[in-house]
Amino acid sequence: MLQILEAESKAIANIPVTDQYEKAVNAIIEHVHKRGGKLVTSGMGKAGQIAMNIATTFCSTGTPAVNLHPSEAQHGDLGILQPNDIMLLISNSGKTREIIDLVALAHRLYPQVPLIVITGNEDSELARIADITLSTGGTPEVCPLGLTPTTSTTMMTVIGDVLVVNVMRLTEFTKAQYALRHHGGYLGDKSRENN
Repeated sequence: MLQILEAESKAIANIPVTDQYEKAVNAIIEHVHKRGGKLVTSGMGKAGQIAMNIATTFCSTGTPAVNLHPSEAQHGDLGILQPNDIMLLISNSGKTREIIDLVALAHRLYPQVPLIVITGNEDSELARIADITLSTGGTPEVCPLGLTPTTSTTMMTVIGDVLVVNVMRLTEFTKAQYALRHHGGYLGDKSRENN
């Protein structure tokens, strides 16, 4: 257990920090908070589950976001995309066919929609067509087979958290605004304390 924790902690500490983060945060604020668009996240498999988590976290912190399943996009769900939106696409390999196809479909509909990509492969096709690329660092998976998304999904989640928290800071999202979006449960009660 300690070896796995150490490996994942080291991978987090080695996520490449570049100016792409500032560009990503500014682009999200520009398209969502200034132009009235939304963040559309997508990924396939385990990366898709991380994309959904990032979308719901953005929603609960004042940035409208939806998750678009890349396969369902080919069967009409692409209709969720609008001209002022921005897309956040996740693929560890940067070669996921469903995500590459989604980019082609999205750009056929709205060529100007910008793409933020989270990937472990900066030399991939997806990274090349992205406007902004956030690298996980490409650290090997802790899975003993080297196959199961483990370390990579941890990196994706952390990068999503970095984006969410920095957008919250720059938009000055408050506890009172949080309370308006959380009516039930522990967090709803906690957000209304002293308000």
